[in-house]
Amino acid sequence: MPGTDPLESVRIVRGELGEPNLPHLVELPGRGVGSDAVGRTAGMLEDLYVDVQSFGWRLVDHPGFDHRRAVSALSTDLGVQADVIGAEERPGDELKIQLRGPFSLAANLHLHNGERALSDHGARRDLAQSLASGAARHVADVLRTSGRPRLTVVVEEPELADVLAGTIPTASGYRSLRSIPRHEVLRAWSEMVEALRGAGATTILLAPGVGPTGVPEACDDVASAGADGVCLPVTALDTRGWERGAGLVEAGLGLWLGLLDPGKTPPGVVKAVERVLRPWRQLGLGDASLGALTLLPTTGFADTSPEALRKVLTTLSQTVDALNQVLAEA
Repeated sequence: MPGTDPLESVRIVRGELGEPNLPHLVELPGRGVGSDAVGRTAGMLEDLYVDVQSFGWRLVDHPGFDHRRAVSALSTDLGVQADVIGAEERPGDELKIQLRGPFSLAANLHLHNGERALSDHGARRDLAQSLASGAARHVADVLRTSGRPRLTVVVEEPELADVLAGTIPTASGYRSLRSIPRHEVLRAWSEMVEALRGAGATTILLAPGVGPTGVPEACDDVASAGADGVCLPVTALDTRGWERGAGLVEAGLGLWLGLLDPGKTPPGVVKAVERVLRPWRQLGLGDASLGALTLLPTTGFADTSPEALRKVLTTLSQTVDALNQVLAEA
């Protein structure tokens, strides 16, 4: 969300995305160090700590100012959200949170020597285990402070395609790190999903991102990892990407589609509906399966004005209503 005031942001989210939509715990990267997506997730790590260097976030032995700042910002957001929910007459049952996945985190955290944690097998393993444990603790904190019984967790892996392709640059930038095998990705994802589920998460989604060659093949491992669905941006989906999404729907999983770009003027509802229905029907998916869909923006709103933010959310809500009508008639 834009700005630095968590109270204002929580009120906007709760007002615009209340039931039957899905409100989320806000992130305010405009506050600076520790409120960015990587620092925020790094602050959740169990028995691992971080600080900021000229090259980015670095793993360290003891918590310092940067780490405490990340932890404090997250704690503030939870407290503000709890206060707003507590004052609502009908707060609903649903809430969503999001965090970086183990491989995107490893690609953005550095070891003492400055190299990315992704470069070291042992570091990747320790980081994945620490994240699974810390994320589970975070889920428990969210459930306790919010009082909401149903929590959706989105595990974001925006760097996954590059991790699998071996195109993440080394710290020097002169070469690329070796690609990570899919079986290692599946194992870490499975551990993460198990930990989140054990902590009380009711729905777990993986957001693998889309690389230059389309949706990563690891997207097919979502079901094997125990997740409930996948998040994919419509604007980046080619035919093969849509086929992967359709395969997940046919397997009984949910498909979350990033439909509208917050940085652009949203299209009319008719055009937005067509972006979904045309490929959906071309793939042979019946209108009766539209219930597997959840619509969301393609990215966050950090660089979006409050007015533009509301326009995107209004268009999304109207598009959902239109698709629900199609579903009801199926």
